[in-house]
Amino acid sequence: MQFIELTGKTLLDLINEGEIDMRELHQAGVNGDSILRINKFGEIELRDRDEWKMVGGLLGHFDDRLRKITKLDWL
Repeated sequence: MQFIELTGKTLLDLINEGEIDMRELHQAGVNGDSILRINKFGEIELRDRDEWKMVGGLLGHFDDRLRKITKLDWL
């Protein structure tokens, strides 16, 4: 599976209003310093101490926004 890694702060810059439930992300432990990754299907995973855990997903045309904001490509 290919991912782009980013911080919680960058995720906030990426998402559009109403695209994802911010309370849900916060309850899952996402903050500005969190390490996250997003796959090509828009699934967002949070880096935990010893694993990645699913915390949400993006819908729509996030691919171009994600690559533009992070300046990264899929690995």
